[in-house]
Amino acid sequence: MTTAQIRETPLSSAHRRAGARMVDFAGWSMPVTYKSIITEHMAVRKGVGLFDVSHMGEFVVKGAGAHAFVQYMIANDVNKLSEPNMALYTQFVMPDGGTVDDLIVYRRENDFLLVVNASNVEQDWNWLVGHINRFNDVSLENISEKTALIALQGPEAHSVLSAVVGDWIEKIPSFCYGQGIAEGVKIGFGRTGYTGEDGFEIFVDPDSADKLWSVLLAHGEHLGIEPCGLGARDTLRLEAALPLYGHELDDVTSPLESGLGWSVKLDKGEFVGQQALLKQKESGLSKVCVCLQVEGKALPRHGYPVLKDSVKIGSVSSGSQGIFVGYPIAMAFVPPQYATIGEKLAVEIRGAAIGATVVKRPFYKRK
Repeated sequence: MTTAQIRETPLSSAHRRAGARMVDFAGWSMPVTYKSIITEHMAVRKGVGLFDVSHMGEFVVKGAGAHAFVQYMIANDVNKLSEPNMALYTQFVMPDGGTVDDLIVYRRENDFLLVVNASNVEQDWNWLVGHINRFNDVSLENISEKTALIALQGPEAHSVLSAVVGDWIEKIPSFCYGQGIAEGVKIGFGRTGYTGEDGFEIFVDPDSADKLWSVLLAHGEHLGIEPCGLGARDTLRLEAALPLYGHELDDVTSPLESGLGWSVKLDKGEFVGQQALLKQKESGLSKVCVCLQVEGKALPRHGYPVLKDSVKIGSVSSGSQGIFVGYPIAMAFVPPQYATIGEKLAVEIRGAAIGATVVKRPFYKRK
């Protein structure tokens, strides 16, 4: 019996120098915490934090047929990227309506850059390759091994990056793309993130990643910057009610069921999964994703039953302490009739039915 080798990102040495606690995540050795999840979470909410997300996957789509190919493969409308250096959030959808993955699509000057989840890189690549023959003049390249990705997140993220790259980055809107030089290091970046805060996801050559990491930490020191691990990344995205593949999205859950209908454009023209999603919308959803504010101090966790009048009606997809909002929170799937804001439900936690209320999504929204 052989054991799969755990991969390391180009920043593994930096994490160990900082005393990070490392864990195996999707086959990668990744930092889960440095100081504590609470410290890192609050640094991002109040100031700025720095994440290694180099385990994510990146694909480049080029050629005269690239636009049509991307449009056919995603649920959102690539025509919304009306000019270069814009981005959008979307999903790959299966013919039966299940979700292959969620991703960000960047339209750059001469190509499209697709950023996909670490656990799904091989699956997503095969999904794209399996459909590319429908189109002429399209090339597809997996640049994941050639790309390190660093996320700078928080209300002071712009202060750090502008000090490194230049004040002009202040003018770049959310979900747009830019390029610059950071103390001799060439970078590309999107004004995107996975925390509910302003911030940037920065693409850099792996050989320059350690230097860039150190530069950003140095320029953010006076702002209380903290290196952050996967623990805080998860609690931050949950407060912002952002989906995590394998929890709020999977191969038996559609973007509509996950509450992501705003990112699905059913009338844009043909795309993979369109007919199944149209049928879902017309016939009604069997489950929907809701946000729950849970009473007391006990924490809801993935898989815990959701109850109505002591009868199980659904289950928690993600749950934790809402570190910034100050109470236990969960996302859960329930039948649509129980999804009304204010609906009183319960979560079964260690054998006890703990009261929970359906609340407006998200739990936290930056001003």
